[in-house]
This record gives sequence, structure tokens and C-alpha cells, in this order.
Amino acid sequence: MLHTRFSILRSCFVALLCLTAAAAAAAEPLRVGMELSYPPFEMTDPQGKPTGVSVRLAEALGRHLGREVRIENIAFDGLITALKTRKIDCVISSLTATPERARSIAFSEPYLRTGLALLVAVKSPVQSAADLDAPGRIVAVKKGTTGHHYAATSLTKSRLLVLDKESSAVLEVAQGKADAFIYDSLSVYQNHRRHPEATRALLRPFREETWAIGLRHGDDQLRHDVNEFLKTFREQGGFEKLGDDFLPDEKAFFKAQGIPFVF
Repeated sequence: MLHTRFSILRSCFVALLCLTAAAAAAAEPLRVGMELSYPPFEMTDPQGKPTGVSVRLAEALGRHLGREVRIENIAFDGLITALKTRKIDCVISSLTATPERARSIAFSEPYLRTGLALLVAVKSPVQSAADLDAPGRIVAVKKGTTGHHYAATSLTKSRLLVLDKESSAVLEVAQGKADAFIYDSLSVYQNHRRHPEATRALLRPFREETWAIGLRHGDDQLRHDVNEFLKTFREQGGFEKLGDDFLPDEKAFFKAQGIPFVF
């Protein structure tokens, strides 16, 4: 009888410890990694405060989880390392879910569809992605992106310019030093608008992609909660509102061109 009572008490104590640990984890800030240099998704306002589509999404996720959100500004090519070394809890940074990355980290369900497109120098002969791989072609990519991976594995004849910043790659194209910059269609559209006389935008994606929230392998409960949040957020019109607030011109233009919008 005493042994039975002791077993029951021990089981209750273990359960209480588990509940206490779970409650403590829930109360901890949710550390969200992103690179704040990709407007309108990840950026800062005039006062230096994080803002943008991904910041709003992170804040809504924090409310859903009942956790304060702490935005950690980390260079894009360092985000996965920061996640794996537990410096952050998740990545919400326009991160494309790829098989290569999935071997290293876990992903939520996709929340946005996009694809690789081309910002092309106005005098370049490039008319499509098929024209990129040719002797004498110079193709700019941002380090660590899927555009970089595509170019490194698919373009064997052209010369790659691997740059740390999107703005540097855009400048190479605008100045006619590179034939094209491989990036997502929304950014290509926005950068063409900034340099309308020096660039052309080939917006229809030549390779479709999806963005998802990056998580650690083994964080199954958080992944479940994140997926539950994304489903609810979509059903309640959260993504539509983000598009209206941050991308109204892009939505209208893509619709007029018959190109599916991202949300």
C-alpha cells in the first residue's frame, strides 16, 4: 500500500514538474529571427523599430501563443545557424522551404507562394531564364538565397556575382554591370519601379517556391501550434489584410498582369 501511494505521489510530482516546465516555456519570449533589410516584409520604421509583413505575422503568432515576441535582427545567411544553436526559436524572414534546408531544420506549413524571377539590365539580351547560362553572361545573386542556390547548381557557363545585399545586386544590374539579378517576383517588381529606365522586370516565376516558418527538428509542439495559428490567421483574413496594408500596388499590378499574388 505504501509503495502504491509513493508511486502515485511520484507520478503526480513528475506531472506537476512537466506542467510547470511547459508553463515556464510558454511564458518565455518568443525569439523570432529575421533580417530587417527586405521591405516590406522585414524592415525598420523611421524610429528604427521592426515593422513589415513578417513582423506583423510574428506579433500575431505571439498573441496566439500567449508569448511576448522578441525580434532578433540576424543576417539572412546566419538565420539557420542561429536557430540550430538555440539563439532564436523560429525564423520568419521570407524563408523559402527547400529540400536542402529541410534536412537541417523543420518547416511549418507554407504561408506564401512565390517564385524566382529576373531583374534584367535594359540593354541585356536576356529575355528569359533560359538565356542566363551562356558565356559572357554575368548573373547577380544574393548570398544564401534560393536564387544563389539555383544559379550555383544550374548555371555553368555564366559568371556569378555573389553579393551580401539585395541593393548591391540591383545596382549591378541598373548600372549594366550584370545582365540579371535572380530574386523573388515581388522584389523584382519593386526594384524595377525604383530603376524603370535602367531595368526590365521578367515577373512570371520560372521556378515556383513557397515560404514557411523555420523551426528546429524536434520542436513538435511548437510546430503544431504554429500550423494551427497559420490556419486560423488565414481563415480570419489576416493575410489578406497584410497584403492590403503593405502591398496594395503590387496586388493590383499582379492581378492586372494575370500573375497569381503571393497570399
